[in-house]
Amino acid sequence: MTYGVLGALKDVNLEIHEGEFVSISGPSGSGKSTLLAVLGLLERPSVGTYCVNGQDAWRLNDGEQSRLRGETLGFVFQQFHLLPELTALENVARPLRFARVPPTEARARAARLLDRVGLAARAGHRPSQLSGGEQQRVAIARALVRQPRMLLADEPTGNLPQSLWADILDVFTGLNQEGHTIVLVTHDPLVAARASRHVILHDGTITKDTRSSVEAPATLI
Repeated sequence: MTYGVLGALKDVNLEIHEGEFVSISGPSGSGKSTLLAVLGLLERPSVGTYCVNGQDAWRLNDGEQSRLRGETLGFVFQQFHLLPELTALENVARPLRFARVPPTEARARAARLLDRVGLAARAGHRPSQLSGGEQQRVAIARALVRQPRMLLADEPTGNLPQSLWADILDVFTGLNQEGHTIVLVTHDPLVAARASRHVILHDGTITKDTRSSVEAPATLI
């Protein structure tokens, strides 16, 4: 018996430059999250190549891929995935434990990032004591704590009321203005409009790719 192969992405050719703010949108099932998973080295495509910092990521072994993922990429999800028993500061510092960063340095770095997202006064609060928007800002700080070159966000406003969207998007815009590369997946055109480049997917294919007139100098992926 022969089983068909479902192609989530087809003939996708995408180049992202360092310092860009890219939104990826499209209808449900268009392949947005799959594309983000490929960019994040969480899904391996059946064909094609994916280069990060000039090297083919799929030619690396598992350890090298994990190192590349940890050093280059930060992830923000629709679900906040905060550990309920830890404070905001402890949640942000947690990834540095696996990077063998000394505890004192880890806490200092986490405190700086919480201040950057406007939550310095909430550092000692646990997730249950924070609003949804505050929890997402903690998640953004955690994604930045290992100083990645690119931040990948999958529907980061999806679990928030529209009244809180502006706060989260302002954080992403500010980070991009500081030089962070942002790739944000969303189904909402109002969220997508905050990016300087907009990629639209339909049935796994890029149907539109509009970028700003100023192109960043270095290619990241």
